[in-house]
Amino acid sequence: MRSNLPLASAAVLCLSIPFGAGAQLPPGGPPQDRAQSFPAQQRALADAAVIERGSRNYGVYCRLCHGPDLRGGDMGGVNLLRSALVLSDRDGELIGPVVTQGRFPAGMPPMPPLALGADDIKAIAAYIHSVTAKAARQGGPPPGPAVELNIIVGDASRGQAYFAANCASCHALDGDMKGVATRYPEAMQLQNSWVAGRAVGGGRFGGFGPAAETPRPQRSPKPVTVAVTTRDGKRVEGRLDRIDDFMVVLTLADGSSRSFRRTGDIPKLSITDPLDGHKKLLVKYTDKDIHDVTALLVTLK
Repeated sequence: MRSNLPLASAAVLCLSIPFGAGAQLPPGGPPQDRAQSFPAQQRALADAAVIERGSRNYGVYCRLCHGPDLRGGDMGGVNLLRSALVLSDRDGELIGPVVTQGRFPAGMPPMPPLALGADDIKAIAAYIHSVTAKAARQGGPPPGPAVELNIIVGDASRGQAYFAANCASCHALDGDMKGVATRYPEAMQLQNSWVAGRAVGGGRFGGFGPAAETPRPQRSPKPVTVAVTTRDGKRVEGRLDRIDDFMVVLTLADGSSRSFRRTGDIPKLSITDPLDGHKKLLVKYTDKDIHDVTALLVTLK
Protein backbone atom coordinates (compact mmCIF):
# COMPACT_ATOMS: atom_id res chain seq x y z
CA MET A 1 0.00 0.00 0.00
CA ARG A 2 1.37 3.41 -0.97
CA SER A 3 1.87 5.93 1.80
CA ASN A 4 0.94 9.59 1.37
CA LEU A 5 3.40 10.75 4.04
CA PRO A 6 6.36 11.46 1.70
CA LEU A 7 4.14 13.54 -0.54
CA ALA A 8 2.78 15.48 2.38
CA SER A 9 6.24 16.29 3.69
CA ALA A 10 8.00 16.96 0.39
CA ALA A 11 5.64 18.14 -2.34
CA VAL A 12 4.62 21.38 -0.72
CA LEU A 13 4.96 24.04 -3.37
CA CYS A 14 3.82 22.46 -6.62
CA LEU A 15 2.84 25.75 -8.24
CA SER A 16 2.05 24.45 -11.71
CA ILE A 17 -0.49 27.04 -12.79
CA PRO A 18 -0.54 28.00 -16.48
CA PHE A 19 0.04 31.65 -17.20
CA GLY A 20 -3.23 33.52 -16.83
CA ALA A 21 -5.01 30.68 -15.00
CA GLY A 22 -5.49 32.28 -11.60
CA ALA A 23 -2.18 34.08 -11.18
CA GLN A 24 -3.08 37.75 -10.76
CA LEU A 25 -1.07 40.82 -9.92
CA PRO A 26 -1.89 42.48 -6.61
CA PRO A 27 -4.06 45.62 -6.83
CA GLY A 28 -2.27 48.74 -7.95
CA GLY A 29 0.13 47.00 -10.32
CA PRO A 30 3.93 47.09 -10.18
CA PRO A 31 5.80 50.17 -8.98
CA GLN A 32 6.78 52.57 -11.73
CA ASP A 33 10.18 53.59 -10.36
CA ARG A 34 11.95 50.33 -11.19
CA ALA A 35 13.45 49.38 -14.55
CA GLN A 36 12.71 45.65 -14.15
CA SER A 37 9.59 44.30 -15.78
CA PHE A 38 8.60 41.38 -13.52
CA PRO A 39 7.09 41.72 -10.05
CA ALA A 40 9.68 39.20 -8.87
CA GLN A 41 12.36 41.80 -9.58
CA GLN A 42 10.44 44.77 -8.20
CA ARG A 43 9.51 43.74 -4.67
CA ALA A 44 11.64 44.64 -1.67
CA LEU A 45 13.31 41.61 -0.13
CA ALA A 46 12.44 40.47 3.38
CA ASP A 47 14.85 40.68 6.30
CA ALA A 48 17.82 38.33 6.17
CA ALA A 49 16.55 36.44 9.22
CA VAL A 50 13.19 35.79 7.54
CA ILE A 51 14.90 34.61 4.35
CA GLU A 52 17.15 32.30 6.37
CA ARG A 53 14.12 30.86 8.16
CA GLY A 54 12.41 30.31 4.81
CA SER A 55 15.52 28.64 3.43
CA ARG A 56 15.51 26.13 6.29
CA ASN A 57 11.80 25.39 5.84
CA TYR A 58 12.24 25.06 2.09
CA GLY A 59 15.04 22.54 2.63
CA VAL A 60 12.79 20.41 4.85
CA TYR A 61 9.45 20.61 3.06
CA CYS A 62 10.08 21.66 -0.55
CA ARG A 63 13.56 20.70 -1.71
CA LEU A 64 12.77 17.10 -2.66
CA CYS A 65 10.05 18.14 -5.11
CA HIS A 66 11.34 21.46 -6.35
CA GLY A 67 15.09 20.93 -6.14
CA PRO A 68 17.86 22.76 -4.31
CA ASP A 69 17.88 25.51 -6.97
CA LEU A 70 14.06 25.73 -7.36
CA ARG A 71 14.19 24.26 -10.86
CA GLY A 72 12.48 20.96 -10.06
CA GLY A 73 13.58 17.93 -8.06
CA ASP A 74 13.37 14.14 -7.84
CA MET A 75 9.65 14.07 -6.99
CA GLY A 76 8.65 15.93 -10.14
CA GLY A 77 7.84 19.37 -8.73
CA VAL A 78 7.60 22.24 -11.19
CA ASN A 79 10.30 24.82 -11.86
CA LEU A 80 9.48 27.62 -9.41
CA LEU A 81 11.75 30.07 -11.21
CA ARG A 82 9.38 29.99 -14.19
CA SER A 83 6.08 29.71 -12.30
CA ALA A 84 3.65 32.49 -13.25
CA LEU A 85 2.18 32.29 -9.75
CA VAL A 86 5.57 32.75 -8.08
CA LEU A 87 6.45 35.66 -10.37
CA SER A 88 3.14 37.37 -9.53
CA ASP A 89 3.16 36.69 -5.79
CA ARG A 90 4.48 39.48 -3.56
CA ASP A 91 4.24 38.42 0.06
CA GLY A 92 2.91 34.87 0.03
CA GLU A 93 -0.67 35.84 -0.77
CA LEU A 94 -0.68 33.53 -3.83
CA ILE A 95 1.80 30.91 -2.66
CA GLY A 96 0.13 30.44 0.75
CA PRO A 97 -3.23 29.07 -0.49
CA VAL A 98 -1.48 26.55 -2.74
CA VAL A 99 0.58 25.31 0.21
CA THR A 100 -2.38 25.00 2.58
CA GLN A 101 -4.96 23.74 0.05
CA GLY A 102 -2.75 21.70 -2.26
CA ARG A 103 -2.91 21.30 -5.99
CA PHE A 104 -4.35 17.84 -6.60
CA PRO A 105 -4.35 17.84 -10.44
CA ALA A 106 -0.59 18.39 -10.23
CA GLY A 107 -0.14 15.64 -7.62
CA MET A 108 0.38 17.86 -4.59
CA PRO A 109 -1.65 17.30 -1.40
CA PRO A 110 -2.39 20.09 1.09
CA MET A 111 0.05 20.77 3.85
CA PRO A 112 -0.82 18.79 7.03
CA PRO A 113 -2.28 21.03 9.78
CA LEU A 114 0.22 22.42 12.28
CA ALA A 115 3.21 21.47 10.09
CA LEU A 116 3.81 25.07 9.05
CA GLY A 117 2.28 28.24 10.40
CA ALA A 118 1.34 31.30 8.40
CA ASP A 119 4.63 33.01 9.24
CA ASP A 120 6.57 29.91 8.15
CA ILE A 121 4.82 29.88 4.77
CA LYS A 122 5.46 33.59 4.29
CA ALA A 123 9.13 32.95 5.13
CA ILE A 124 9.28 30.25 2.43
CA ALA A 125 7.76 32.70 -0.05
CA ALA A 126 10.32 35.32 1.00
CA TYR A 127 13.14 32.83 0.41
CA ILE A 128 11.79 31.93 -3.05
CA HIS A 129 11.56 35.62 -3.93
CA SER A 130 15.12 36.18 -2.75
CA VAL A 131 16.26 33.60 -5.31
CA THR A 132 14.10 34.78 -8.22
CA ALA A 133 15.25 38.36 -7.62
CA LYS A 134 18.78 37.27 -8.51
CA ALA A 135 17.78 35.23 -11.56
CA ALA A 136 19.47 36.01 -14.83
CA ARG A 137 17.64 36.51 -18.07
CA GLN A 138 15.87 33.49 -19.53
CA GLY A 139 18.45 30.89 -20.46
CA GLY A 140 21.02 32.25 -18.00
CA PRO A 141 22.71 30.12 -15.33
CA PRO A 142 21.10 29.75 -11.88
CA PRO A 143 22.13 32.19 -9.15
CA GLY A 144 25.48 31.64 -7.52
CA PRO A 145 29.17 32.25 -8.11
CA ALA A 146 30.42 31.85 -11.64
CA VAL A 147 31.67 28.37 -12.45
CA GLU A 148 35.25 28.40 -13.65
CA LEU A 149 36.20 25.43 -15.80
CA ASN A 150 39.77 24.20 -15.89
CA ILE A 151 40.34 23.26 -19.50
CA ILE A 152 44.11 22.85 -19.22
CA VAL A 153 43.89 19.09 -18.86
CA GLY A 154 45.99 17.98 -21.84
CA ASP A 155 49.63 17.00 -22.24
CA ALA A 156 51.83 19.78 -23.64
CA SER A 157 54.41 17.34 -25.01
CA ARG A 158 51.75 15.48 -26.99
CA GLY A 159 50.42 18.85 -28.11
CA GLN A 160 53.84 19.78 -29.45
CA ALA A 161 53.98 16.55 -31.43
CA TYR A 162 50.52 17.22 -32.86
CA PHE A 163 51.53 20.79 -33.72
CA ALA A 164 54.64 19.58 -35.52
CA ALA A 165 52.64 17.09 -37.58
CA ASN A 166 49.62 19.26 -38.43
CA CYS A 167 50.39 22.93 -37.92
CA ALA A 168 54.09 23.56 -38.51
CA SER A 169 53.68 23.96 -42.27
CA CYS A 170 51.88 27.27 -41.63
CA HIS A 171 52.85 28.27 -38.08
CA ALA A 172 55.97 28.38 -35.94
CA LEU A 173 56.10 28.16 -32.14
CA ASP A 174 59.01 30.62 -32.08
CA GLY A 175 57.50 32.75 -34.84
CA ASP A 176 53.89 33.84 -35.31
CA MET A 177 52.72 31.78 -32.30
CA LYS A 178 55.30 33.24 -29.93
CA GLY A 179 53.60 34.88 -26.95
CA VAL A 180 50.12 33.82 -28.07
CA ALA A 181 49.09 32.98 -24.49
CA THR A 182 49.60 36.62 -23.45
CA ARG A 183 46.95 37.80 -25.90
CA TYR A 184 44.08 35.98 -24.20
CA PRO A 185 43.03 36.49 -20.57
CA GLU A 186 41.45 33.03 -20.36
CA ALA A 187 42.55 29.66 -21.66
CA MET A 188 39.01 29.03 -22.98
CA GLN A 189 39.28 32.05 -25.29
CA LEU A 190 42.67 30.89 -26.52
CA GLN A 191 41.35 27.40 -27.22
CA ASN A 192 38.28 28.63 -29.08
CA SER A 193 40.42 30.97 -31.13
CA TRP A 194 43.09 28.55 -32.25
CA VAL A 195 40.53 25.89 -33.17
CA ALA A 196 38.88 28.51 -35.41
CA GLY A 197 42.25 29.58 -36.83
CA ARG A 198 42.24 32.96 -35.09
CA ALA A 199 44.84 32.60 -32.34
CA VAL A 200 47.72 34.29 -34.11
CA GLY A 201 47.19 37.97 -33.27
CA GLY A 202 49.40 39.93 -35.65
CA GLY A 203 50.33 36.74 -37.49
CA ARG A 204 49.15 35.01 -40.65
CA PHE A 205 45.43 35.39 -40.05
CA GLY A 206 45.49 38.75 -38.31
CA GLY A 207 44.62 39.79 -34.76
CA PHE A 208 41.32 38.63 -33.28
CA GLY A 209 42.11 38.33 -29.58
CA PRO A 210 42.50 40.94 -26.84
CA ALA A 211 45.53 43.18 -27.13
CA ALA A 212 48.67 42.00 -25.40
CA GLU A 213 50.11 43.89 -22.46
CA THR A 214 52.86 45.04 -24.80
CA PRO A 215 51.06 46.33 -27.89
CA ARG A 216 51.85 44.45 -31.07
CA PRO A 217 51.09 45.46 -34.65
CA GLN A 218 47.77 43.95 -35.66
CA ARG A 219 47.15 42.99 -39.26
CA SER A 220 43.82 42.62 -40.96
CA PRO A 221 42.79 38.99 -41.50
CA LYS A 222 43.70 37.70 -44.92
CA PRO A 223 40.58 37.29 -47.08
CA VAL A 224 39.60 34.39 -49.29
CA THR A 225 40.86 35.16 -52.79
CA VAL A 226 40.05 33.75 -56.20
CA ALA A 227 41.83 33.70 -59.54
CA VAL A 228 39.48 33.48 -62.52
CA THR A 229 40.84 32.22 -65.86
CA THR A 230 38.42 32.97 -68.69
CA ARG A 231 37.88 30.87 -71.84
CA ASP A 232 40.29 33.12 -73.80
CA GLY A 233 43.03 32.70 -71.16
CA LYS A 234 42.65 36.04 -69.42
CA ARG A 235 43.33 35.88 -65.66
CA VAL A 236 41.55 38.09 -63.12
CA GLU A 237 42.35 37.98 -59.40
CA GLY A 238 40.65 39.50 -56.37
CA ARG A 239 38.84 39.00 -53.09
CA LEU A 240 36.10 36.41 -53.31
CA ASP A 241 32.77 38.01 -52.45
CA ARG A 242 30.28 35.43 -53.66
CA ILE A 243 30.25 32.09 -55.42
CA ASP A 244 27.54 29.63 -56.38
CA ASP A 245 26.85 27.24 -59.26
CA PHE A 246 25.96 30.09 -61.61
CA MET A 247 28.06 33.11 -60.67
CA VAL A 248 31.34 34.18 -59.09
CA VAL A 249 31.79 37.75 -57.83
CA LEU A 250 35.11 39.25 -56.77
CA THR A 251 36.56 42.63 -55.76
CA LEU A 252 39.72 43.74 -57.57
CA ALA A 253 42.68 45.53 -56.01
CA ASP A 254 41.36 48.91 -57.16
CA GLY A 255 38.06 48.33 -55.35
CA SER A 256 36.00 47.64 -58.47
CA SER A 257 33.78 44.58 -58.68
CA ARG A 258 33.72 41.90 -61.39
CA SER A 259 31.31 39.06 -61.89
CA PHE A 260 31.56 36.03 -64.15
CA ARG A 261 28.85 33.63 -65.23
CA ARG A 262 29.74 29.99 -64.54
CA THR A 263 28.94 27.12 -66.88
CA GLY A 264 30.34 23.92 -65.47
CA ASP A 265 34.13 24.33 -65.18
CA ILE A 266 34.21 27.50 -67.25
CA PRO A 267 35.76 29.82 -66.26
CA LYS A 268 38.43 28.02 -64.30
CA LEU A 269 38.68 29.06 -60.64
CA SER A 270 41.55 28.83 -58.21
CA ILE A 271 40.40 29.68 -54.66
CA THR A 272 42.86 30.44 -51.86
CA ASP A 273 41.42 30.29 -48.33
CA PRO A 274 43.91 31.15 -45.53
CA LEU A 275 41.82 29.09 -43.10
CA ASP A 276 41.56 26.05 -45.34
CA GLY A 277 43.96 24.06 -43.18
CA HIS A 278 41.94 24.71 -40.05
CA LYS A 279 38.69 23.86 -41.80
CA LYS A 280 40.09 20.52 -42.88
CA LEU A 281 41.24 19.76 -39.35
CA LEU A 282 37.81 20.51 -37.88
CA VAL A 283 36.56 17.10 -38.97
CA LYS A 284 39.67 15.38 -37.61
CA TYR A 285 40.19 16.98 -34.20
CA THR A 286 39.51 14.83 -31.15
CA ASP A 287 38.93 16.22 -27.66
CA LYS A 288 42.34 14.85 -26.74
CA ASP A 289 44.01 16.69 -29.64
CA ILE A 290 42.37 19.99 -28.71
CA HIS A 291 43.28 19.70 -25.03
CA ASP A 292 46.87 18.70 -25.82
CA VAL A 293 47.44 21.61 -28.20
CA THR A 294 45.84 24.05 -25.76
CA ALA A 295 48.13 22.76 -23.00
CA LEU A 296 51.04 23.62 -25.29
CA LEU A 297 49.80 27.06 -26.35
CA VAL A 298 49.19 28.31 -22.82
CA THR A 299 52.92 27.92 -22.18
CA LEU A 300 53.81 30.33 -25.00
CA LYS A 301 54.16 33.54 -22.99
